[in-house]
Amino acid sequence: MDTTAEVHHSNSVPISYARDDIAAERALSGSTRQSRENRLLIIDGRALDRECLAQSLIFHNLGMEVSAVGSIEEWRQQEGVYGSPKAILFNLGARKVTDSNVASDLARLTSEFPSIPVVILADTDDLAQILKALECGVRGFIPTSIGIDVCVEALGLAIAGGIFVPASSVLAMRHLVESEVPEARPLTGMFTSRQAEVVQALRRGKANKIIAYELNLRESTVKVHIRNIMKKLKATNRTEVAYKINDLFPGEASFPAPGMTARS
Repeated sequence: MDTTAEVHHSNSVPISYARDDIAAERALSGSTRQSRENRLLIIDGRALDRECLAQSLIFHNLGMEVSAVGSIEEWRQQEGVYGSPKAILFNLGARKVTDSNVASDLARLTSEFPSIPVVILADTDDLAQILKALECGVRGFIPTSIGIDVCVEALGLAIAGGIFVPASSVLAMRHLVESEVPEARPLTGMFTSRQAEVVQALRRGKANKIIAYELNLRESTVKVHIRNIMKKLKATNRTEVAYKINDLFPGEASFPAPGMTARS
C-alpha cells in the first residue's frame, strides 16, 4: 500500500512524508505511474492544517499518495508533474457552503474535474450546509467531529462512486420530514366528547333513536349534536358527515356508510 504525502508550499517545493517500509519499497521499484493515478488532493488555505491532515490520512492506511495545496491555482502549477488526482478533499474549516464565494469555488471544482469526486471537510454537520454542498455536485460531506478512520472510509466510498453524509444529518432530515407531516387529530380534538360519540355512531349508520338510547340522550339532543357536527364539517347530510370523518381521521376506526340518508 502506497502511503506517501507530498505537501506543496507556496514556493512549490514538495515535502514528502512516508513510512520507512513503504519509502524503501518505492525507491526499489522506481515506479511513478501508480502515484500519478492514485493520489488524493487536499485543498486547504491553512498550511499547518493541511500538512497535519495529509500525514494523518497517510498513517491511517489511506492507500494513496496525498498532495496538499493551498488553492486550486497552486495545484495547477503542479498538475503537469503529478497528473490528475483520484479524489479531491476540500477543507472548508469554519466557512459555510452557503457563502457565495465558497459555493462558486465548489461549482468550479466540480465543473473542472467532472470525473473526479470532490469531498467536503467542514467544522459543521448542519443539514442546510450538506444539502447545499450536494447541490454543488460534491460526492461527500465529512464533518471534523468524526474520527480519521471514518474519514478514510468516506473518501473510499466517494472514490467507489458513492456519496457520504454523516448519520446525524440523515436522522435530522428524517425528523424534519416527519415534523412536516400533519398528525391525524383524534375526534376529540375537533369535537366535544359527546359530539365525538355521536360521530362514531353516525359512521356506523345508526339511527337517531338508537344513538339517543345508547348515549342516554333525548332524540332532540342528538339532532342538535348532528346539526353542529354538520356545521363544523360543512356537510349537507349524514352520509357526507361519515365520509368526511373517514377522510379527516384515517387513524380512527372507519366504517362504510352505504345508503345513509338524512333522518329527522
